Amino acid sequence: MCQPHNAVAPSKFSVEIRCRAGLLARVPLRRLLSVPDYSLSYVYVFAFFVVGAIFVTVLLTLARLVAPRKATKEKLRTYESGEEPIGQAWGRYPTHFYVFALLFVVFDVEVIFLFPWAVLFRALGAAGLVEVIVFIAILVVGLYYAWKKDALNWY
Repeated sequence: MCQPHNAVAPSKFSVEIRCRAGLLARVPLRRLLSVPDYSLSYVYVFAFFVVGAIFVTVLLTLARLVAPRKATKEKLRTYESGEEPIGQAWGRYPTHFYVFALLFVVFDVEVIFLFPWAVLFRALGAAGLVEVIVFIAILVVGLYYAWKKDALNWY
């Protein structure tokens, strides 16, 4: 195989790339220095955004002009899945539910971190195995702490 080892410029208009076996290529200088013209692509993208913005503006304006604006008692009433609201929406919730959700997220993220390790198990070798054992040990200590603090009981 011939590897290029030098590039010589025999004239102002071309460059010769040579290897030990001889001439590898003669490239016109204008081809080396030319940059593709992508400006037309940007015009298409800009036109797409302009047409999209005009389309959205026209539809929102048309909806505002055509839509009825009369507020009745029925329209001002709170509606949620066909149920009448009872009491205040600003009630207090026990923090236990948040702790339980946080524990779920922690162990769900653990699975996300273990998946790449499982895919590359053979390539990582013993060092990868030790790192994953330390990672799981830290999570087991956290699970033991949550268990002792009674965070896993559903009240």
